[in-house]
Amino acid sequence: MISREQVKILLVKENMSLTELARKMTEFTGKKYTQQGLSNKLSRDTLRYSEIFQITKILGYKINFDKN
Repeated sequence: MISREQVKILLVKENMSLTELARKMTEFTGKKYTQQGLSNKLSRDTLRYSEIFQITKILGYKINFDKN
């Protein structure tokens, strides 16, 4: 899965804070996200795939699966 460091790198690249990401995720999904809630999920490594997909979509990235 995507790690906390990877999300932080993407946020820095896109000049976005975790608070702003939480706001955009709330707008995108209609479900309430907070900076603290996202921070907890990242530190516990409990983000669902759907949330990872939302984060990458919001930040303008896509997830690729490459066969070795």
